[in-house]
Amino acid sequence: MPPVRPMLAKAVREVPRGDGLVFEPKWDGFRCVVFRDGDELELGSRNDRPLTRYFPEVVELLKQGLPERCVVDGEIVIVTPEGLDFGLLQLRLHPAASRVRKLAAETPADFVAFDLLALGDRDLTATPFGERRKLLEQALRPAKGLHLTPATDDPDVAQDWFTRFEGAGFDGVVAKRTDLPYEQDKRVMWKVKHERTADCVVAGFRWHKDGEGVGSLMLGLYDDGRLQHVGVASSFTAARRRELVDELAPYRENALDDHPWGEWAQVDARTPGAASRWAPTKDMAWQPLRPELVAEVRYEHVEGRRFRHTARLVRFRPDRTPDSCTYEQLDEAPPAELAEVFGL
Repeated sequence: MPPVRPMLAKAVREVPRGDGLVFEPKWDGFRCVVFRDGDELELGSRNDRPLTRYFPEVVELLKQGLPERCVVDGEIVIVTPEGLDFGLLQLRLHPAASRVRKLAAETPADFVAFDLLALGDRDLTATPFGERRKLLEQALRPAKGLHLTPATDDPDVAQDWFTRFEGAGFDGVVAKRTDLPYEQDKRVMWKVKHERTADCVVAGFRWHKDGEGVGSLMLGLYDDGRLQHVGVASSFTAARRRELVDELAPYRENALDDHPWGEWAQVDARTPGAASRWAPTKDMAWQPLRPELVAEVRYEHVEGRRFRHTARLVRFRPDRTPDSCTYEQLDEAPPAELAEVFGL
């Protein structure tokens, strides 16, 4: 019975190798544990937020393709010819039922199954993953929109996925032991995610919620001579947050004079200060800095001309000039062929 907390993975830098491992692509979507009992079907999220009302088309897919009574772990994704689109997926979390129905018809979501937690009256969470995988292969009825995730025990194949699927929006590769039971909310799998570095202009910052240090750095890249907001770098320790206050202080003087983001109040999705689409009540106030400081940051990949996830500060680069920080340095692989997974 719900809730079930998904089993998690810890990050490693390379595809692990060794006997008794199974590898799967890491999907970039909404993690979802499906509970089905006859006509009753619930979609549970990683944070226990019900997803059922937001994805009516996925509910119908699962009723057609799952056993009458089961619990399945998987991922809700939206697939386009260019790859997975997380931005479209986020748009589905809308309070209006009419809007949900409209988006379900225009941008239908798919479901990718990768684990089986219960079948009939049998609780499979203590069963080794290798056996759970075989039972899932037998129980699932794949169809358009409903997929069984690819899996391999060959680390060379997993490495090929890591490279070849990258441009299609995949997060990386997951590795699991074949003897692994399903351990809720524990990081007992491994994940290898794409990471790169880029040199960005630090053009502003936001205070940490404690009010005593820097919470995040506002990053920019030049595009046709204009400094565009590309994302933020955060996740600083308490000590580092305090250090950054002093390090950024020289750049705060006269920062708004000719600042490229000085008129951020104009609606621009790539400009800081605009209300967050996902958290409209969140305080988005920021402090401008003269755009003279360059930071090397670590990021995963780019979506819609912005960093898909929060970046991490590696170091400041006094040897780089701000005008050298352009979009041209970003390394994005071309879209991978998704036909073998989604039948495009």
